[in-house]
Amino acid sequence: MKKYVFGVDIGGTTVKLGLFDVEGNVLDKWEIPTRTENGGEKILPDIADSIREKMKQIDKDFVAGVGVGAPGPVDGKGIVHRAVNLGWGTFSIKDTLEDLLNMPVMAGNDANVAALGEMWMGGGQGYRDLVVVTLGTGVGGGIIIDGKMLTGATGAGGEIGHIHVNDEEEEICGCGNKGCLEQYSSATGITRLANQLLASSDKDSVLRGGEVSAKTVFDAVKERDPLAVEVAEKFGKYLGDGLASIACVVNPEAIVIGGGVSKAGEILIDFIRPHYEKNVFHGSRQVKFSLATLGNDAGNYGAAKLVLDAVENK
Repeated sequence: MKKYVFGVDIGGTTVKLGLFDVEGNVLDKWEIPTRTENGGEKILPDIADSIREKMKQIDKDFVAGVGVGAPGPVDGKGIVHRAVNLGWGTFSIKDTLEDLLNMPVMAGNDANVAALGEMWMGGGQGYRDLVVVTLGTGVGGGIIIDGKMLTGATGAGGEIGHIHVNDEEEEICGCGNKGCLEQYSSATGITRLANQLLASSDKDSVLRGGEVSAKTVFDAVKERDPLAVEVAEKFGKYLGDGLASIACVVNPEAIVIGGGVSKAGEILIDFIRPHYEKNVFHGSRQVKFSLATLGNDAGNYGAAKLVLDAVENK
Protein backbone atom coordinates (compact mmCIF):
# COMPACT_ATOMS: atom_id res chain seq x y z
CA MET A 1 0.00 0.00 0.00
CA LYS A 2 1.40 3.41 -1.00
CA LYS A 3 1.77 5.73 1.99
CA TYR A 4 2.95 9.05 0.61
CA VAL A 5 2.29 11.54 -2.18
CA PHE A 6 3.93 14.81 -3.18
CA GLY A 7 1.90 17.92 -4.04
CA VAL A 8 3.53 20.71 -6.05
CA ASP A 9 2.10 24.19 -6.66
CA ILE A 10 4.12 26.20 -9.19
CA GLY A 11 3.87 29.97 -8.80
CA GLY A 12 5.57 32.78 -10.65
CA THR A 13 7.97 33.49 -7.77
CA THR A 14 8.11 30.31 -5.70
CA VAL A 15 7.24 26.63 -6.02
CA LYS A 16 5.42 25.27 -2.97
CA LEU A 17 5.94 21.57 -2.27
CA GLY A 18 4.26 19.30 0.24
CA LEU A 19 4.59 15.71 1.39
CA PHE A 20 1.26 14.11 2.36
CA ASP A 21 0.04 10.77 3.58
CA VAL A 22 -2.87 9.18 1.75
CA GLU A 23 -5.35 10.44 4.38
CA GLY A 24 -4.53 14.03 3.50
CA ASN A 25 -2.29 14.89 6.44
CA VAL A 26 0.56 17.21 5.50
CA LEU A 27 3.81 15.75 6.81
CA ASP A 28 6.16 18.41 5.51
CA LYS A 29 6.06 21.49 3.30
CA TRP A 30 8.74 23.73 1.86
CA GLU A 31 9.43 26.16 -1.00
CA ILE A 32 12.03 26.66 -3.71
CA PRO A 33 12.50 29.63 -6.07
CA THR A 34 10.80 29.55 -9.47
CA ARG A 35 13.59 30.10 -12.00
CA THR A 36 11.77 31.47 -15.04
CA GLU A 37 14.85 32.47 -17.08
CA ASN A 38 15.49 30.75 -20.44
CA GLY A 39 11.85 29.85 -20.93
CA GLY A 40 11.53 28.29 -17.49
CA GLU A 41 13.74 25.36 -18.48
CA LYS A 42 15.04 24.87 -14.92
CA ILE A 43 11.65 24.74 -13.15
CA LEU A 44 10.86 21.04 -13.50
CA PRO A 45 14.48 19.87 -12.98
CA ASP A 46 14.60 22.00 -9.80
CA ILE A 47 11.37 20.38 -8.59
CA ALA A 48 12.73 16.92 -9.35
CA ASP A 49 15.96 17.69 -7.46
CA SER A 50 14.01 18.93 -4.45
CA ILE A 51 11.77 15.86 -4.37
CA ARG A 52 14.75 13.51 -4.73
CA GLU A 53 16.40 15.24 -1.78
CA LYS A 54 13.26 14.76 0.33
CA MET A 55 13.00 11.11 -0.71
CA LYS A 56 16.31 10.36 0.98
CA GLN A 57 14.19 10.31 4.15
CA ILE A 58 11.52 7.87 2.88
CA ASP A 59 11.28 4.66 0.87
CA LYS A 60 10.50 5.39 -2.79
CA ASP A 61 8.39 2.22 -2.97
CA PHE A 62 5.91 3.86 -0.60
CA VAL A 63 5.40 6.96 -2.80
CA ALA A 64 2.26 6.97 -4.99
CA GLY A 65 3.51 9.80 -7.18
CA VAL A 66 3.69 13.55 -7.68
CA GLY A 67 0.84 15.95 -8.44
CA VAL A 68 1.49 19.36 -10.01
CA GLY A 69 -0.57 22.53 -10.35
CA ALA A 70 0.70 25.08 -12.91
CA PRO A 71 -0.49 28.60 -13.81
CA GLY A 72 -1.75 28.00 -17.31
CA PRO A 73 -4.18 25.82 -19.28
CA VAL A 74 -3.30 22.18 -18.55
CA ASP A 75 -5.36 19.50 -20.26
CA GLY A 76 -6.40 16.09 -18.96
CA LYS A 77 -3.23 14.49 -20.36
CA GLY A 78 -0.94 16.76 -18.36
CA ILE A 79 0.01 18.98 -21.33
CA VAL A 80 0.38 22.69 -20.58
CA HIS A 81 -0.78 24.98 -23.39
CA ARG A 82 1.44 28.02 -22.70
CA ALA A 83 2.11 29.33 -19.20
CA VAL A 84 3.11 32.93 -19.89
CA ASN A 85 4.24 33.74 -16.33
CA LEU A 86 6.69 30.82 -16.42
CA GLY A 87 7.92 31.35 -19.96
CA TRP A 88 6.56 27.95 -20.99
CA GLY A 89 5.19 27.00 -24.37
CA THR A 90 3.23 23.81 -25.03
CA PHE A 91 4.66 20.56 -23.68
CA SER A 92 3.81 17.67 -21.34
CA ILE A 93 4.47 18.43 -17.68
CA LYS A 94 3.49 14.87 -16.88
CA ASP A 95 5.92 13.16 -19.28
CA THR A 96 8.80 15.52 -18.54
CA LEU A 97 8.63 15.12 -14.76
CA GLU A 98 7.99 11.36 -15.00
CA ASP A 99 11.22 11.03 -17.01
CA LEU A 100 13.10 13.03 -14.37
CA LEU A 101 11.71 11.16 -11.35
CA ASN A 102 10.75 7.74 -12.72
CA MET A 103 7.43 7.78 -10.87
CA PRO A 104 3.81 8.62 -11.73
CA VAL A 105 3.00 12.30 -12.25
CA MET A 106 -0.35 14.06 -12.71
CA ALA A 107 -0.74 17.73 -13.64
CA GLY A 108 -3.50 20.32 -13.83
CA ASN A 109 -4.21 24.04 -13.91
CA ASP A 110 -3.36 25.60 -10.55
CA ALA A 111 -6.84 27.04 -9.90
CA ASN A 112 -8.55 23.77 -10.82
CA VAL A 113 -6.13 21.86 -8.62
CA ALA A 114 -6.76 24.28 -5.73
CA ALA A 115 -10.49 23.67 -6.15
CA LEU A 116 -9.87 19.94 -5.84
CA GLY A 117 -7.94 20.64 -2.63
CA GLU A 118 -10.81 22.67 -1.15
CA MET A 119 -13.22 19.84 -2.00
CA TRP A 120 -10.96 17.26 -0.36
CA MET A 121 -9.81 18.95 2.83
CA GLY A 122 -11.12 22.54 2.80
CA GLY A 123 -14.23 24.69 2.48
CA GLY A 124 -15.88 22.29 0.03
CA GLN A 125 -15.64 19.14 2.15
CA GLY A 126 -18.71 16.95 1.89
CA TYR A 127 -19.58 18.08 -1.65
CA ARG A 128 -18.68 16.53 -5.01
CA ASP A 129 -20.14 19.21 -7.29
CA LEU A 130 -18.77 22.65 -6.55
CA VAL A 131 -17.43 25.89 -7.95
CA VAL A 132 -14.40 27.49 -6.32
CA VAL A 133 -13.69 31.13 -7.16
CA THR A 134 -10.47 32.76 -6.00
CA LEU A 135 -10.45 36.53 -5.62
CA GLY A 136 -6.87 37.77 -5.65
CA THR A 137 -4.93 40.02 -8.01
CA GLY A 138 -7.09 38.37 -10.65
CA VAL A 139 -10.12 36.09 -10.46
CA GLY A 140 -9.38 32.39 -10.79
CA GLY A 141 -11.71 29.48 -10.64
CA GLY A 142 -12.08 25.76 -10.57
CA ILE A 143 -15.11 23.59 -11.27
CA ILE A 144 -15.48 20.14 -9.75
CA ILE A 145 -18.08 17.78 -11.23
CA ASP A 146 -18.73 14.47 -9.46
CA GLY A 147 -15.44 14.85 -7.61
CA LYS A 148 -13.36 15.47 -10.75
CA MET A 149 -11.86 18.66 -12.19
CA LEU A 150 -13.49 20.11 -15.28
CA THR A 151 -10.50 20.85 -17.51
CA GLY A 152 -11.93 21.24 -21.02
CA ALA A 153 -10.27 20.52 -24.37
CA THR A 154 -7.12 22.57 -23.72
CA GLY A 155 -7.26 22.92 -19.95
CA ALA A 156 -9.01 26.32 -20.05
CA GLY A 157 -12.16 25.13 -18.26
CA GLY A 158 -13.11 27.10 -15.15
CA GLU A 159 -11.68 30.46 -16.30
CA ILE A 160 -14.34 32.24 -14.26
CA GLY A 161 -12.50 35.57 -14.24
CA HIS A 162 -12.96 36.00 -17.95
CA ILE A 163 -16.71 35.63 -18.17
CA HIS A 164 -17.98 38.71 -20.00
CA VAL A 165 -20.22 40.78 -17.69
CA ASN A 166 -20.17 44.35 -19.03
CA ASP A 167 -20.66 45.52 -22.63
CA GLU A 168 -19.91 49.15 -21.70
CA GLU A 169 -16.37 48.59 -20.41
CA GLU A 170 -13.68 50.54 -22.29
CA GLU A 171 -10.54 49.39 -20.44
CA ILE A 172 -8.84 46.20 -21.58
CA CYS A 173 -8.54 43.21 -19.26
CA GLY A 174 -5.22 41.41 -18.91
CA CYS A 175 -6.57 38.69 -21.21
CA GLY A 176 -7.08 41.21 -24.04
CA ASN A 177 -10.87 41.36 -23.86
CA LYS A 178 -13.08 44.00 -22.22
CA GLY A 179 -15.73 43.72 -19.50
CA CYS A 180 -14.40 40.56 -17.83
CA LEU A 181 -15.55 39.64 -14.31
CA GLU A 182 -11.93 39.98 -13.16
CA GLN A 183 -12.09 43.73 -13.83
CA TYR A 184 -14.69 44.18 -11.05
CA SER A 185 -14.38 41.31 -8.57
CA SER A 186 -10.63 40.87 -8.10
CA ALA A 187 -8.71 42.82 -5.46
CA THR A 188 -7.51 45.17 -8.19
CA GLY A 189 -11.03 45.35 -9.61
CA ILE A 190 -12.52 46.35 -6.26
CA THR A 191 -9.84 49.04 -5.88
CA ARG A 192 -10.65 50.27 -9.39
CA LEU A 193 -14.39 50.45 -8.65
CA ALA A 194 -13.68 52.39 -5.46
CA ASN A 195 -11.40 54.90 -7.18
CA GLN A 196 -13.96 55.43 -9.94
CA LEU A 197 -16.68 56.10 -7.38
CA LEU A 198 -14.47 58.39 -5.31
CA ALA A 199 -13.75 60.43 -8.45
CA SER A 200 -17.38 60.66 -9.61
CA SER A 201 -19.11 61.13 -6.24
CA ASP A 202 -18.88 63.76 -3.52
CA LYS A 203 -20.04 61.37 -0.78
CA ASP A 204 -18.11 61.49 2.46
CA SER A 205 -16.01 58.39 2.97
CA VAL A 206 -13.20 57.16 5.18
CA LEU A 207 -11.57 56.04 1.93
CA ARG A 208 -10.88 59.63 0.88
CA GLY A 209 -7.28 60.64 1.47
CA GLY A 210 -6.23 57.18 2.62
CA GLU A 211 -5.08 53.93 1.08
CA VAL A 212 -7.66 52.41 -1.25
CA SER A 213 -7.53 48.62 -1.49
CA ALA A 214 -9.93 45.69 -1.35
CA LYS A 215 -9.11 45.36 2.36
CA THR A 216 -9.73 49.02 3.21
CA VAL A 217 -12.96 48.96 1.19
CA PHE A 218 -14.38 46.02 3.14
CA ASP A 219 -13.05 47.35 6.43
CA ALA A 220 -15.05 50.50 5.62
CA VAL A 221 -18.09 48.39 4.67
CA LYS A 222 -18.00 46.84 8.15
CA GLU A 223 -18.17 50.41 9.51
CA ARG A 224 -21.16 51.07 7.21
CA ASP A 225 -19.36 53.68 5.15
CA PRO A 226 -21.94 54.60 2.43
CA LEU A 227 -19.49 54.89 -0.45
CA ALA A 228 -17.73 51.63 0.48
CA VAL A 229 -21.11 49.88 0.68
CA GLU A 230 -21.90 51.14 -2.83
CA VAL A 231 -18.62 49.65 -4.08
CA ALA A 232 -19.44 46.36 -2.37
CA GLU A 233 -22.88 46.32 -3.99
CA LYS A 234 -21.31 46.72 -7.45
CA PHE A 235 -18.78 43.99 -6.67
CA GLY A 236 -21.54 41.70 -5.40
CA LYS A 237 -23.75 42.26 -8.42
CA TYR A 238 -21.02 41.45 -10.93
CA LEU A 239 -19.85 38.37 -9.06
CA GLY A 240 -23.34 37.19 -8.09
CA ASP A 241 -24.54 37.48 -11.69
CA GLY A 242 -21.43 35.70 -12.99
CA LEU A 243 -21.81 32.83 -10.53
CA ALA A 244 -25.51 32.54 -11.39
CA SER A 245 -24.56 32.04 -15.04
CA ILE A 246 -22.04 29.35 -14.11
CA ALA A 247 -24.56 27.61 -11.84
CA CYS A 248 -27.09 27.42 -14.68
CA VAL A 249 -24.56 25.32 -16.59
CA VAL A 250 -22.98 23.12 -13.88
CA ASN A 251 -25.62 23.08 -11.07
CA PRO A 252 -23.20 22.97 -8.11
CA GLU A 253 -24.00 21.89 -4.56
CA ALA A 254 -21.62 24.50 -3.18
CA ILE A 255 -19.76 27.66 -4.14
CA VAL A 256 -16.52 28.29 -2.26
CA ILE A 257 -14.99 31.79 -2.17
CA GLY A 258 -11.22 31.95 -1.70
CA GLY A 259 -8.22 34.16 -2.46
CA GLY A 260 -6.92 37.17 -0.55
CA VAL A 261 -10.19 39.09 -0.79
CA SER A 262 -11.98 36.28 1.07
CA LYS A 263 -10.15 37.35 4.24
CA ALA A 264 -12.90 39.98 4.55
CA GLY A 265 -15.07 37.09 5.79
CA GLU A 266 -18.75 36.23 5.55
CA ILE A 267 -19.67 39.83 4.68
CA LEU A 268 -18.56 39.08 1.12
CA ILE A 269 -21.24 36.43 0.78
CA ASP A 270 -23.85 38.91 2.07
CA PHE A 271 -23.24 41.05 -1.02
CA ILE A 272 -22.95 38.17 -3.51
CA ARG A 273 -25.86 35.93 -2.51
CA PRO A 274 -28.82 38.32 -3.19
CA HIS A 275 -27.72 38.93 -6.79
CA TYR A 276 -26.97 35.24 -7.28
CA GLU A 277 -30.39 34.18 -5.98
CA LYS A 278 -32.19 36.84 -8.02
CA ASN A 279 -30.79 35.62 -11.34
CA VAL A 280 -30.03 31.92 -10.97
CA PHE A 281 -32.30 29.15 -12.27
CA HIS A 282 -34.40 27.83 -9.38
CA GLY A 283 -32.75 24.40 -9.48
CA SER A 284 -29.50 25.97 -8.23
CA ARG A 285 -30.94 28.57 -5.86
CA GLN A 286 -30.27 26.60 -2.66
CA VAL A 287 -26.53 26.33 -3.25
CA LYS A 288 -24.30 26.38 -0.15
CA PHE A 289 -21.93 29.38 -0.03
CA SER A 290 -18.78 29.01 2.06
CA LEU A 291 -15.31 30.47 2.44
CA ALA A 292 -12.16 28.59 1.43
CA THR A 293 -10.12 27.36 4.40
CA LEU A 294 -6.83 26.04 2.98
CA GLY A 295 -5.36 29.40 1.91
CA ASN A 296 -2.06 29.13 0.06
CA ASP A 297 -1.91 25.39 0.73
CA ALA A 298 -4.96 24.54 -1.42
CA GLY A 299 -2.84 23.91 -4.50
CA ASN A 300 -0.59 21.43 -2.69
CA TYR A 301 -3.55 19.53 -1.27
CA GLY A 302 -5.26 19.41 -4.65
CA ALA A 303 -2.13 18.28 -6.45
CA ALA A 304 -1.73 15.44 -3.96
CA LYS A 305 -5.39 14.49 -4.41
CA LEU A 306 -4.92 14.44 -8.20
CA VAL A 307 -2.40 11.63 -7.83
CA LEU A 308 -4.42 9.67 -5.28
CA ASP A 309 -7.50 9.77 -7.54
CA ALA A 310 -5.45 8.55 -10.51
CA VAL A 311 -4.06 5.64 -8.48
CA GLU A 312 -7.52 4.77 -7.14
CA ASN A 313 -9.02 4.74 -10.66
CA LYS A 314 -6.36 2.51 -12.19
